[in-house]
Amino acid sequence: MSNEIIKIRGIKKFYKVGTEEVKALNGVDIVINKNEYVAIMGPSGSGKSTIMNILGCLDSPTDGSYILNDTDVSKMNDGELAQVRNKEIGFIFQSFNLLPRYTALDNVSLPLIYSGVGKAERDRRASETLASVDLTDRMHHKPNELSGGQRQRVAVARALINNPSIILADEPTGNLDSKTSIDIMKLFSQIHNQGNTVIVVTHEEDIAKHARRIIRLRDGLIESDTINENPITYN
Repeated sequence: MSNEIIKIRGIKKFYKVGTEEVKALNGVDIVINKNEYVAIMGPSGSGKSTIMNILGCLDSPTDGSYILNDTDVSKMNDGELAQVRNKEIGFIFQSFNLLPRYTALDNVSLPLIYSGVGKAERDRRASETLASVDLTDRMHHKPNELSGGQRQRVAVARALINNPSIILADEPTGNLDSKTSIDIMKLFSQIHNQGNTVIVVTHEEDIAKHARRIIRLRDGLIESDTINENPITYN
């Protein structure tokens, strides 16, 4: 059994903007093993958002192959990609992406609806997952009744609810103050220590320094791929 969870080879993504062709990714190779903690960095226009969308099965490459957990997802249609996303990937976004009229409990249990899980089991698992991110006392609150850090914890719990293969976070501390950002990064360290594969897309060096490996993109290509010898850790 391979230890590789992600293997992308020769990934290209071209867009048409008017009459011009934009080469967002121009031949990218990345292998990520199970239980790695990886930061993907790059300036605006480097291709990091595009690689996140492809890694997250939100978009398909123009060319190249993407093997996710021994399955080739690069040629899948939208319906097949949606199934893979729900089963394999937990997303955490900068803007939290919580439904405003739903409680924390209902927001966290949402992915289980798409998996066909009954309500009693959904609520039980969502309660347990919220407890794991220290939000037991907030599970019946709606997003507008929660702080930014609490909202991001709800988003983390939602990402974890299906026991995904990968946690994929896009600028997860972008809307948070520095103290709350540290709390969220502590939570990411816990998630990684529990055996999850964590991929964080960020432009912030301080956030990237928590990862054990840092991949830098520039102009649609990998500029560097290095091991972080001294990651920020928490006891």
